[in-house]
Amino acid sequence: MTFKINETYNGFKLLREEKVEEANSISRLFEHEKTGARLLSLFNDDDNKVFSISFRTPPEDHTGLPHILEHSVLCGSRKFPTKEPFVELMKGSLNTFLNAMTFSDKTMYPIASKNDKDFFNIMDVYMDAVFYPNLHEIPEILMQEGWHYHLEKKEDKLTYKGVVYNEMKGAFSSPEGVLHRKIEESVLKDTIYANESGGDPDFITDLTQEQFEEFHRKYYHPSNSYIFLYGNGDLQEQLRFINEEYLNNFDKLEIDSHIEKQQPYEEIRNLEVNYSISPDDDDKEKTYLSLNYVVGESTDRELVLGMDILEYMLLENPAAPLKKALVDANLGKDVFGSYNNSVIQPVLSIILKNSDTDKAEEFKKVVYDTLRDLVEKGIDKDLIEASININEFKLRESEMGGLSKGLLYAIRCMDGWLYEADPLMHLRYENELQSIKEKSKTGYFEDLIKKYILDNKHGSLLILSPKKGMAEERSEEVQRKLDEYKASLSEEEINKIVEGTKKLLQRQMTPDTKEALSTIPLVELEDIPNEPEKIPQVQKEIEGIKALYQEVFTSKIAYLHLLFDASVVEQEDIQYIALLGSILGKVSTEDKHYSKLSNEININTGGIRFSTESYSKDGDDQIFYPKFSVRAKALSDKIPNMISLIKEIILTSKFDEDKRIKELISQLKSRLEMTIFDRGHSVAANRLLSYFSPAGKYHEMISGISLYKFICNLEKNFEEMKEEIKSKLKGCAKNILNKNGLLISVTCEDEEYKIIENNIGDLLAGISDEKISQKEYSFEEVRDNEGLKTPGNVQYVAKGYNYIRLGNQYTGKLQVLKKVTSIDYLWNKVRVQGGAYGCMVRLTRAGSLIFTSYRDPNLKETLDAYDNTFKYLKDIDIDDREMRKYIIGTISEMDSPLSPVLKGEKAVADFIKGLTYDDYKKEREEALATTQEDIKQLSSIYEDVMRKGFYCAMGNESKINKNKELFNKFVNVFE
Repeated sequence: MTFKINETYNGFKLLREEKVEEANSISRLFEHEKTGARLLSLFNDDDNKVFSISFRTPPEDHTGLPHILEHSVLCGSRKFPTKEPFVELMKGSLNTFLNAMTFSDKTMYPIASKNDKDFFNIMDVYMDAVFYPNLHEIPEILMQEGWHYHLEKKEDKLTYKGVVYNEMKGAFSSPEGVLHRKIEESVLKDTIYANESGGDPDFITDLTQEQFEEFHRKYYHPSNSYIFLYGNGDLQEQLRFINEEYLNNFDKLEIDSHIEKQQPYEEIRNLEVNYSISPDDDDKEKTYLSLNYVVGESTDRELVLGMDILEYMLLENPAAPLKKALVDANLGKDVFGSYNNSVIQPVLSIILKNSDTDKAEEFKKVVYDTLRDLVEKGIDKDLIEASININEFKLRESEMGGLSKGLLYAIRCMDGWLYEADPLMHLRYENELQSIKEKSKTGYFEDLIKKYILDNKHGSLLILSPKKGMAEERSEEVQRKLDEYKASLSEEEINKIVEGTKKLLQRQMTPDTKEALSTIPLVELEDIPNEPEKIPQVQKEIEGIKALYQEVFTSKIAYLHLLFDASVVEQEDIQYIALLGSILGKVSTEDKHYSKLSNEININTGGIRFSTESYSKDGDDQIFYPKFSVRAKALSDKIPNMISLIKEIILTSKFDEDKRIKELISQLKSRLEMTIFDRGHSVAANRLLSYFSPAGKYHEMISGISLYKFICNLEKNFEEMKEEIKSKLKGCAKNILNKNGLLISVTCEDEEYKIIENNIGDLLAGISDEKISQKEYSFEEVRDNEGLKTPGNVQYVAKGYNYIRLGNQYTGKLQVLKKVTSIDYLWNKVRVQGGAYGCMVRLTRAGSLIFTSYRDPNLKETLDAYDNTFKYLKDIDIDDREMRKYIIGTISEMDSPLSPVLKGEKAVADFIKGLTYDDYKKEREEALATTQEDIKQLSSIYEDVMRKGFYCAMGNESKINKNKELFNKFVNVFE
């Protein structure tokens, strides 16, 4: 239908309507007349519809109130009085996204679904949650999600428990996590950004129920809300629903959530903070040095885009001159940057890792000298073009870690909207991009450097230095404080805490009533598509090489994936393949210095990446296919250049630049450390998998702790080993980059495919076709059961085995079992009662079955919970409605929407594993037919798997030492 400006539709007055070419959408901006609620609709033909409601939530202290509230509103509400409606939606909706997010100054509640009925159902639950939560009547919600004194028996030690409390203990365990939190505080010290919205564990326990309720009453009101709609839904019906069901019940309020800006500093501010390392760790070269600058305002659209490009130009690109200068000065081992424009005053950071405190002044000098030189002599024109091009490519592709475009736009629009500016400003980029391209010819980026770095006093020098045993000291101090507090209490006061703990546990262990569960709206099984999506794939040949073609709409972008056979490398050299993947494209070729090569890649493509991976045969992880991958993407007119660059890199890369190879080894070590901190649950699960799965062992060797230890050794002994390293890299490249066993995968449309077909022959002609034998790998099963020690404050506990090897077969019913296990039993036992931030089940068609906890305060208790899973499930009582819910949730997971590039990735993986469309169809039919009896029978698989006794835990050194009897081996993870 046609909408008219200044007309009112279901209580919403239309203020603006315009086409947003960059988002291929009609934008309509509304204001709700009765409450002042703001609403932005982006209407287009995308059936993956998005809804989000956000609130400006300025934190007033370090208690993490906005974050705890984000968790807590989803723990029951007026219309949906279950303990956790969010979990019920995870069990039984067709959502394609379901989450909530706390930022420094806002809280967002986004959801997505392709099914119209489901979309309204979830929107209903979310709207009721934010406006009518049960947290005002039920204090146990704050106790569970935030914090509480935990005391089950009078004689026990008093402890703190709470989901967010443990989540943030984990967040503050990572030095990068501490660094980025302290950066905002260091440059915006007199504003809300100096407060930790996520919560600092040292202060979370100061939060009271009264403050908690008051914050909700003040900020969670329509007058302080920002509502976002995206996709091809019925806008009139959406407006009617939001108005009649919710907003019409409120009146307009004047809510002071205004965000004040930081007054500029007169001098760069110096700040030093510590992070914890293990008592036995060496503290040399473990310091982070960070120069941080406040850069204008986030509502300056061109400046935000310009600084985004400049940050990449100076610090991220392999040719980045500031990065190179800092590495050449031998001040640290890794250099990276960040540019945060999701705050009212964006912050640019220049970060040096693996340095020392006494190098801070030299760090500052090198930064300023290098930037002055760039301003005086001018930045390399190719580097400027390359940095603009790669940024433009990313904007047009709108591919962000698997997030759908609608969700990406929902987040982006808040970067202007929250600060009383145009919500479309960061969705649009064409005019600003053209302007920057023109201005870049006459010193635009040099002027940015001068104004916002060299002449800018509104900044900080932040030193994050290691302190041995700090985590243990803090832990002991917290327990001492708790012991003293308990000693000061009367018996009556102690009894009150015991009673509070019992009441919380009783609430946690008491299942929701059927009446309460029936309030959560459900779609019917008939609403679910009968068949899975079919990704089009045609098997072809190009120059005698097998090629897979996935014809998918890709907006003129071609995705090329070359998969070389990596099984031609000897077992003792497997980890050199991973090193090869991390340095190709970053070392010089016979014709180009690596900086020039980097510029050429970014001018002509959206990136060329090299990596190592393996694919398990369907149904058998003893058989796996190691691959060395080359992934590249380019717009159609640049495809010939992309192929030419791939040829140059794989045929003429030089492995004789000692200095460059050492730099890349140090950088890889640094990035692996970040991964271990950020993805502890995956690291623990992969380590466990390596004990009993040949495919898992290979994967761990090329990506996990084993690779980290290998790289640490190469860095430490580089001078003695450099000739061996270069020889191994050359040998791996020679053997792997071979036509035998090569598979080509192309995802694009017909026009782009033909260009690839017509141009790739020259690349293939240059690749050797010498016959090289595949090597046999021998990986023994070992029950290492390691305690992986870190200076962190939380654990990641993994246990499992291969269920197929124990005589079971894969069926789609196992995916329903996985859903019941993770969202029912483990959620309640490990997260709700245990206080872990999360717990998940990994179950694959090749037989892997692994339970893993995330940011877990416990260790042995979690292993016990895993062991008792089958007991819970063999006697489970699930009525038909609940069974339908689990099935719907399972199908929802199977039907996760994929971007064009991810469709290509899935199609090629299925081909290598031997999976067909019929296999997925059978899996779906089995899942849809699952009964309660199936769940009970299949639960015996858990008993078999857990009885095998394979597990490992990564986490706090002191916690692991206290449970040393559980482990066969101990590993100090970080070096």
